[in-house]
Order: sequence, then C-alpha cells, then structure tokens
Amino acid sequence: MLVSYKWLQDYVDLDGVTPEELADRITNTGIEVEHLTYPGKGLSGIVIGKVLSCEPHPKSDHLHLCRVDLGKETVQIVCGAPNVAAGQKVPVATGGARIGGNVKIRQSRFRGEESDGMICALDELGVNKELVPKEYADGIYVFDDDVPVGADALPYLNLDDAILDLDILINSAHCMNMIGVAHEAAAIFDRPLHIQRPNPSESDQAAADRISLSVEAAQKVPYYGARLIENIELAPSPRWMQLRLMAAGIRPISNVVDISNYVMIEYGQPLHTFDFDAFGSNRVLVRFAGRNETIQTLDGQERALTPEDIVITNGKQAAAVAGVMGGESSEVTPSTETVLMESAVFDPISIRKTAARLQMRTDASSRYEKGLDRNRVAPASDRAAELLAKYAHARVLKGIVEQGDRTVPETVITMPWEKINQVLGADLSFGVIKKTLERLGFTVENQGDTIHVRVPSRRFDVTIPEDLVEEVGRIYGYNHIPATLPEGSAIHAGLTPYQKLRRRTERLMESAGLFQAYTYSLTTDAHASAYIVRPTSETAARVVWPMSEEHAALRQSIVPQLIDVVKYHLNRQMPDVALYEIGKVFIPKPGDPRPGEEEHLAGAVTGRSAERNWEGEPRPVDFYTVKGILETLFEALAVSERIDYRPARREELHPGQTAEIFLDGKVIGYVGALHPRAQKDAGLNETFVFEVAIESLLRAHEPEIVYKNLPRFPSITRDIALVVDRSVSAADLERIIRETGGPLLASVRLFDVYEGTHVAKNEKSLAFSLVYLDPERTLTDDEVNAAYSRIIDACSRVGARLRD
Repeated sequence: MLVSYKWLQDYVDLDGVTPEELADRITNTGIEVEHLTYPGKGLSGIVIGKVLSCEPHPKSDHLHLCRVDLGKETVQIVCGAPNVAAGQKVPVATGGARIGGNVKIRQSRFRGEESDGMICALDELGVNKELVPKEYADGIYVFDDDVPVGADALPYLNLDDAILDLDILINSAHCMNMIGVAHEAAAIFDRPLHIQRPNPSESDQAAADRISLSVEAAQKVPYYGARLIENIELAPSPRWMQLRLMAAGIRPISNVVDISNYVMIEYGQPLHTFDFDAFGSNRVLVRFAGRNETIQTLDGQERALTPEDIVITNGKQAAAVAGVMGGESSEVTPSTETVLMESAVFDPISIRKTAARLQMRTDASSRYEKGLDRNRVAPASDRAAELLAKYAHARVLKGIVEQGDRTVPETVITMPWEKINQVLGADLSFGVIKKTLERLGFTVENQGDTIHVRVPSRRFDVTIPEDLVEEVGRIYGYNHIPATLPEGSAIHAGLTPYQKLRRRTERLMESAGLFQAYTYSLTTDAHASAYIVRPTSETAARVVWPMSEEHAALRQSIVPQLIDVVKYHLNRQMPDVALYEIGKVFIPKPGDPRPGEEEHLAGAVTGRSAERNWEGEPRPVDFYTVKGILETLFEALAVSERIDYRPARREELHPGQTAEIFLDGKVIGYVGALHPRAQKDAGLNETFVFEVAIESLLRAHEPEIVYKNLPRFPSITRDIALVVDRSVSAADLERIIRETGGPLLASVRLFDVYEGTHVAKNEKSLAFSLVYLDPERTLTDDEVNAAYSRIIDACSRVGARLRD
C-alpha cells in the first residue's frame, strides 16, 4: 500500500511530524514501512513556464522553437514534443537544473538554434512512465491555467511529497486505504481526525425505477448495492486526483475510472462501473457461474469459469467476475453516458480462490481477500457519486438499489482490564488503558474491574480480548514496557532418542562424502508418483489451490527432487555430485483426504567416488559404492543382520542394477542405478539413487549394546564354493547357510562370484567363507564336518552343488 504523506494530511494534522518519524512510528506499531521514497529527490531548477509562442524549427520537421516566460525572464527553448503549443503552462528545467537520473541541463544549440532549458515530460522528472496519464504519455506535461508562472514546479506535480510503502498483512488490512492509515496515524500521535461524510446531490427520479436487482449467491454476497448515474461527460479527471492516483501507483485513465479507483484507495472499498447502455438489460443478477461458462475480461483474455465463481450478469450473460475484474462487453468507453456503479461485499475466500485460479490478482481482489469494513460500503458509493456529479457533471439517480445488510453491529469485547497488564508485563492504570483504546476510536465502558469495549467495524481484525491487549501494547509503545526476566524453574532440554539417531545418520552420510540437500515437499503430479518405495494404487495428495503446477502435489518420494538437483549441478559443469536428504514424504490413505507422513532418507550420487591421484586412476561411482554407504549405516544402527537385499525390477531403475531393501521381511527401501532411458531424458550421466524409510529403521534400532568376551579358543574356517543357477541370489544362499549352520557357525562372508570358463552359461559360482567357533571349548573336525555337511545338503535342495 503506497501512502502519500501530503494526501494523508487531508485527514489528520501531521504538523511537526516528519515522514521519517511517521514511518518509524508506524513500523513500531506493527505495520512495516518497507520503503520511504521522495519522488522529487535530486530534482532542482524545475519551474513553471508559459509558452508564449511555438513556431516550427526552420531546419527540422519535428522540432519547435518556443518562447517561454519563466516569470523573471523569457527564454527560447527547442522542444520536440508533439503536443507543445502556445498558451500552455509547462514544467521547465532551466539552465543548470537537475532532472531525473541526475541529468544536468545545459544551454545548448539544436540545428543552429539556441535552447536555454528544457520543457519536461513527466518521465523525464523521474515519474514511472507506466503511471503517466495517457494524454501525456508521448509528450510534455501541461498544467492547469491557475498555476503561477515562475513558481517551483515540484509542489504542483506532488514531487515534493514523500511516499510510504506499507507491507499490509491480513491482520493490518484496515490500513489498506487512506482513511484507515489516517486512523492509525491519529491514534499513534493522538491527533484529531478530519473525515467528512459525503453527501451526493441526487435527482428526484429513483434508481429503483430503472433497474432491478436479484442476488442468487446470497451466501457468498452478503451485500450488493447498485447506483445509476447518467448524463456523464467523460473527460480527464482533475489534476489533483491524477497526481494522487500516480502517487498510489495507479495510472489515470478518465474521470469515471479514476474516481472509482480514487475511492477504492481512499475508503478501501472496491467499486466497479458498467456502461449501462452496453450492459444489455435493466436487470442485475448476481449468481454463480455456470459450468463451462466463459467471459472476456477487461484485459482482453477469455476466462473459463467454474460453478464456484461469482459473476455479475444482465440476467443472461456475465458482465464481470465479482470482486476480481470487469467484462470487456460493458467497459466504460469515451461514448459512455450512463454508468451502473457497483458497491458490494463478497466472500473473501471465494474471491481468493477465483483470483488464484484465474491468475488475476487485482487491487480489488486483494482488498476483498483481506476483508472490508461493511459499514463503509454505502459511504464509498456516496463519495463516488459525489465526485462524479462534480467532475463528470453527472446526474445521480436517487437511492441505492440493494440487497443484504449494508451495516453490521459493532463488536463488543468484555474482559478484566487488569488482564492487559498481566499479559504485557506492564503496570498501566485504567485511565491510560482507556485513553489508549479511545485513541483508536474504540468506546470503553467499565463495571468495576471489567471493561466493555465497542470496536468499530473498520477494525474487523479485533474480535477477542487478546486483540485488545495487542492494540494497547502497540499504541502505548512496546519500547515503554519494562523489560523483565522470565520467572520459573529451568528445565533441562535434550534430544529424544529418535532425534539423536537422526543426527547420527546425518553425520554418517556426510562422513561418507554426501552433501545434505533440502527440497520442496510440493512437486509436480509426475514427480509425486515416481520412485515410490512402496507403490500403491492411490494417487498423490494435491493442493486444492496450488500457486503453480510445479508445486501442486505432495511428494511420495524424495528421489525425483534430488535428480533435479543433480541435473542443476551437471548443467553448471559440476560432474561429481553426491547428495542426501532426510525429509517427509506423504503417503495417501484410502478414504482419508489427509495423507500419512513418513520420514525418508534418500540419496543421489553420480561421477567419481575418488579423484585421480598418484596412486591411480579415478574410480567412478557404481552400484556397490552406494550400497556400501547403506551397509555402513545399517551396521552403525545395529540392524545389519535384519537387513536383506533382493534383486528387483522398478520402472524408473536399471533392471540389472536394482535391489529392494528388506527389514525383517518388509520392504523399507531400494537402491539402484537410474534406468538408461531416464538418464537420457534428464540429460544425466550414470547416476545411482537410494531411498529408505528411515523412520522405520531408526525406530527398529536396538538401544542396548551387548559386549562379549574375546574368544579363548581357536575358530575353524571352511570355504565353500557352490555352483547355482544365475537366478539364485547370494543373499538366498547366505540365509540358508545361516539357518542350517547351527549354533557353532559364527560368521558367513561371500568372498567370490565367478561366471566364465568351466561354469555353464546359465550358472555362476558363489564362494563363502564360514567361521565356526565355540567360546567355551575347542571344536573337533567331526563337529565342523557334520555342520558343513548339513549346509551342503540344505543348499542342494535349491539346486546348488559343490564346484569341482
């Protein structure tokens, strides 16, 4: 919200208050002033001149020789503006003046003719070109005739103003208009307000005789009012209004459009004017849009509507999207003579959804979204009618055709007044509290220790006792409240066992050379349904009103975002990337709109696992590099003996380099290389990924550590080489060996895999090292041979045989 310091003084006396002090005090009360700017900063030597004559330049077809009266002297200026003419009063940069961009004006010659100064356009004085009125967009600015020649031009252009840029949040929406800011400034500085109630001059003919109103969407439109104004003379709005609109960041268009915008900035009430002759009916119908209904809006775009959108219609065809933007068919044009003026209240949530879906966030919709003062709807309509009668010479028909309640009762809050001191930690008297609330325009009545506070409708954000506490605190001044130390016993805080293991996992990943990444939980529909640990038939949970399709669905896997991060690095000549992330994924639950949440660990690694050095060539990352990282993690969490790896086929991963990870027989993750097709589509080198349901893993961790004495008796090692079909995994054989090895089998380790000469093409050789140990005695060969024979017999049942 851009606030003009000069305009604000129409409502509240700021004598002795500088713009800097005003900005500082407003910020201290909780409404941040993001910027304080001076439009005329750096400008000097700009005066009002009168063009006495304007003749064509003898050596140019577009330049003019102008004799300009500057009050104290008359000078010749060469001007190329197409709209310069004799008799105009214009801004002139005299010799030595500074204009926008810190450009210095010097006496010069143009094609042989002297030019002692420059007649200025507004953008040459630092005004944003997009805000310049259309009639001056390609030429110089022209003053009204009542300005004095030779005077400083800056005050007459409002360039001696100061502009405060307020960051308006949902709890400060009452300051999204000049009157609201005036109330705030009056409360801060304890100054009186000067706000006049508009009193439009109306004709004897009633508007209700010409138009009818019906509101079918009453649950979303608590009030709708329409005025009829005729005999309009469309023209530019008065200069003072144009300058104030430009200060507020709005480009002047015409008196009708400018007045509706001016009242919106002044009162905070959006208005919309329809060309009544083009409206197509005497009936105004406010309803929900039909399915597949469309409308051509003022920006020339055709918008597809849904039954949740509210539209203003002529009984048949939509003429405006309520609270967002008008339709092109009833736009005010230079030929407009009669306007239908809307002043209404729409449901904030409905307007926000419509504006977001249509991607049309306008000044009007932003105000409807944050909320309006219901009791200011009719006065805003009266103010606009008053201005149209004065500056468009219009005839205002009597009355407002309306449906719904135009006013609402004030909110009454009852509370013990001492609660304010208890919450603030202050010691304010009742008199100070009462005075502070009255400065805000609240009415205070007390009954003993209880106060009853009547809150005006403009402060629709104040509804509960805690709001009153905040209002007293911010207006009295938080800096005036004494600082006190908190009381109470200190509580020792620490990490939970789960948090400790999570941090331990992070340290382990980083010690393995992986960098931690943080990615969005919201992603595209395609990403949300890819690389899922435990795929289901349920679709990913979606955001009802996403800000973009890139962030429309809740992820079910972290891997897709990590792949995007890898791609980002590769595109910036960083071929060696190793990333991990611990974050939430969101698993859909049948029949429940809210998904379940799980914490997962995911990683993506590509490039080299070690750089080239004197010891040898660099080693590229492979499947076993990534699997080794996970094995180290499982070992550190003391769950490695409960983990199994099983070959798997997943659509997004390489069919020969993918394994699913099982904990106690249940899938908790996967590890593998990206499918060559996926790598090619993403423009990646060979990339390996993993994802583990880390929450399940950490909660399976055994917190107790069991120590064993070093063995006093020797162990016996036997190696066994088994030939099996290639479809039989080493993990399956290892499980059989462990299950049948008996209590004397201390460890099993795969140390060789062979495929080639002396082994059939469809077979492979797996060699295991078996260690037998009894901690209480020395084993005999017969005992070990018996256990060894049981293992061979068990393995033979799955087609394994000893290698020759």
